[in-house]
Amino acid sequence: MNFRRRKPEEPEINLIPFIDVLLVVLIFLMLSTTYSRYSELQINLPVADAEQIRERPTEILVSVSADGRYSVNRRALEGREVQSLAAELRRVAAAPDDKVVVIVSADALATHQSVIHVMDAARRANLPRLTFASQLPTAGNAAAGGAAAGGAAAGNATAGNPR
Repeated sequence: MNFRRRKPEEPEINLIPFIDVLLVVLIFLMLSTTYSRYSELQINLPVADAEQIRERPTEILVSVSADGRYSVNRRALEGREVQSLAAELRRVAAAPDDKVVVIVSADALATHQSVIHVMDAARRANLPRLTFASQLPTAGNAAAGGAAAGGAAAGNATAGNPR
């Protein structure tokens, strides 16, 4: 008599029949799927008188270069003084009202004082609506500009009269 224990054989999982069954199920599902056609439904949509698109406010683009030069609506200004910038803003706005928006597009290397001059000129020209243009950070300047910009993509401010 042989009383030695046999080594148990390790079970094997044969994946080929499993893959075959999955392919059959996949083919069955693909063939049995119905494709709905929306053109089969006859729908009459209701008619409505939509409100006309409101007028966009007049935009005045003020660009500030890195060396402090200004341009209004892509037209370069000769001086760098607040008075000449305010006069140009008044001229471009023609009739200052609440619908005119001044968009400040300053170079990243422009001084803070140059941007403050634009805000002061807008206040002097009686243009209270002011916004700042910016661009989304790219991979190259995200680390350098992200902390300085505070993570904001664009900001709004109002140049009001100080009292």
